[in-house]
Amino acid sequence: TIVPPQVQDRIKKQIANQPEGYEIFKDIKYSNLDLSGNRYILKSKQAFSESDNQEIVNLDSVVATFYFKDNTILKVTSDKGIYNNKTLDMIFNKNVNAKYEGSKLVADKANYSNSKSYLIISDNVIVTDQKGTVTADRLLFDIKKQNLNIISLNNNKINARINMKWKKVLEF
Repeated sequence: TIVPPQVQDRIKKQIANQPEGYEIFKDIKYSNLDLSGNRYILKSKQAFSESDNQEIVNLDSVVATFYFKDNTILKVTSDKGIYNNKTLDMIFNKNVNAKYEGSKLVADKANYSNSKSYLIISDNVIVTDQKGTVTADRLLFDIKKQNLNIISLNNNKINARINMKWKKVLEF
């Protein structure tokens, strides 16, 4: 097949900009089941991995959608990410945004460990929900135990504004 000169020039420029020892991919999509049997789709506009360690994939412009067995959906976006295609662990960095059942989360980092069954959200964490707002340094969600720890570092305070219906509180 004869390749037009413009396309040849574009390919040469892309190869020249590619870091040595890395493989670069465009518009990638991973789809799999986590260890709990929930389906997820992980997309990235651009990804790269080291030629000698292809199980670690670095991602740009990340969108992850988790489809849980209870028919709920979690959508996570970030500017950067790392995916381990062997353990299925994911790290989301820079401008992390998540939406789940009407709740919104903003943070600088999220670390989902499929292999150890936990989710850590950290750095400038803000969760906004119809029930209120929580600001903290770190959220640690143990997936197996189904519990959430809200953590403050360096003697900072955890800020929470909770919207409650007083009638229901008084009936208790």
